[in-house]
Amino acid sequence: MTPVILLAEAEKSADVTNWPGRIGWLVGLALFVALVYWLMREGWKWRGTLQSDLPEPPSAPDETGPVKLSMSGRYHGSTTAGQWLDRIVAHGLGTRSRASLTLTDAGLEVERPGATDFFVPTAALRGARLDKGIAGKVLTEGGLLVVTWALGEKLIDSGFRSDHAAEHTEWVDTLNQMTNDTEGAR
Repeated sequence: MTPVILLAEAEKSADVTNWPGRIGWLVGLALFVALVYWLMREGWKWRGTLQSDLPEPPSAPDETGPVKLSMSGRYHGSTTAGQWLDRIVAHGLGTRSRASLTLTDAGLEVERPGATDFFVPTAALRGARLDKGIAGKVLTEGGLLVVTWALGEKLIDSGFRSDHAAEHTEWVDTLNQMTNDTEGAR
């Protein structure tokens, strides 16, 4: 008798793709991403509720006087002064956007297409500096113009980046000179 070599019996090969399992994982992942997004949105709204005691920033007066400086660039947000990670979201101050800044004797006008414009009167300006970061944005050293101002009883740092970073130094010098003149007049 000769040995008989049996070839593999006709077993059914495994499914290449387990469609019900794959669809289940995709639906679960989509639900998880939606939950995380919803939680982030609720956190943003809650932060706005906690900051509801802040007064609304003023809008620019009709006549502001001659323009001292102007700049176009980006508004990167506002934080509590000295706490670069404590973002202010109330009244749209947390919304990043393009921005046009205009400095006059009356104050600093911030025009933001697609977001709420605001105005910082000269009496509310407290100073300016070059920095490297503000909540959610970190740049090279001196890459961010940070303007400190008062909104009600709270001091706020607002971060701007010019399309031409060489303008920052002139802005810091001019704003600090204006605040020194204002403090001397008080």
